[in-house]
Amino acid sequence: MPLLHVIARGKIARSPEADLVARYLKRLAWPVKLTELPEAGGKVGEPLTPCRTVLLDERGKGVDSEAFAEILGRWRDDGVREIRFVLGAADGHSDDERAEADLLLSFGKLTWPHLLARAMLMEQLYRATSILAGHPYHRSG
Repeated sequence: MPLLHVIARGKIARSPEADLVARYLKRLAWPVKLTELPEAGGKVGEPLTPCRTVLLDERGKGVDSEAFAEILGRWRDDGVREIRFVLGAADGHSDDERAEADLLLSFGKLTWPHLLARAMLMEQLYRATSILAGHPYHRSG
């Protein structure tokens, strides 16, 4: 299973959103790493090879939970070792970052608070891995 690496700007601190992140982090059966960067600057080390990068971006593709699970499953089956999910700063991602990403992912056309988007990502990672495991957490239809 690939490492699910969530990289986010800012500290989540003690908050209801942090409680949600912790709840889904405990439930995930796949390995997960959380990296918090300062609001500006700061870098994460070089990605493992092979690695995929997913930017959460308002210009991204909206997918349903089953399609998201299919993407993760395909990358897992292709031997991807790390999937990086990057939540940018308030100004979002640069054009260069968008061009280099393997996937631009959107949670819809609405603007979400950064900390809530982090919690939503963790829930969707749990949901997608549950779908791939055949767990009844996700019920469609």
